[in-house]
Amino acid sequence: MSKAVLITGCSSGIGRAIALAALKAGLPTWATARNPETIADLAEAGARVLALDVTDETSRQEAVQRVIEVEGGIGALVNSAGYAQAGPVEEVPLDALRAQFETNVFGLVRLCQLVLPGMRAQAGGTIVNLGSAGGLMAFPGSSAYDMTKWSLEALSDALRAEVRRFGVRVVLLEPGGVPTNFAAVQADTWPDSSQGPYAAFARNHHDRMTRYARPGAPGMSTPDKVAAVALKAILARDPRARYKIGMPPRIMPVLYRTLSNRTWDRLVSRLFPMD
Repeated sequence: MSKAVLITGCSSGIGRAIALAALKAGLPTWATARNPETIADLAEAGARVLALDVTDETSRQEAVQRVIEVEGGIGALVNSAGYAQAGPVEEVPLDALRAQFETNVFGLVRLCQLVLPGMRAQAGGTIVNLGSAGGLMAFPGSSAYDMTKWSLEALSDALRAEVRRFGVRVVLLEPGGVPTNFAAVQADTWPDSSQGPYAAFARNHHDRMTRYARPGAPGMSTPDKVAAVALKAILARDPRARYKIGMPPRIMPVLYRTLSNRTWDRLVSRLFPMD
């Protein structure tokens, strides 16, 4: 069976860290990004690099086929590409919401479809999906992103049962906050709320996310910690279905399930004040 690892979203953050971890473990590593120039350093480190836009069908097919041609198959697919579309439900344009799903869900699903025939043929393989604590409970201002991560919870559960008999393992990583450029991207995608009814909420949300996503903030993980768990799942003969990484995905869902809706809403309102 091929040991080659195909990783999406390697230009920064978690995807880059997973590529470096796979290289260090001696695995044939294929790092991808929309612009290969952004991962030239990974090529210098020993990775094979490819252009891969997860929202483009031609790009998806060419990337998967190239790895198979060189390696004879794909041992693991790590779906790390993604971003966070922010904003209140009322103000997020539908085109922006569709784009969020195209990257975080539909592109991911299609890559699974493309690698599965080869994994079935070699009677084994691992698919690692990068979920989030946002897939376990939703927060105001993050509905678009959280919806995509909730989708990965359903996808991973269904897919895991469907392909188990072929020797294919499906793993979902559920990290909490990771100090990448997440907060900056959220700020950039937020609709212009400066003069609208959500102006104060936008300022409060940006402030909260900036403080929460800083290195060393309570409950934060690091890209390296997530990468270590991803590598563990790839190398394991019988990996767990889910890996919770950091404090938020362990504690917050318990509160979400046990508190009344009214109490939970009060807690969330304190975290993300609307005015």
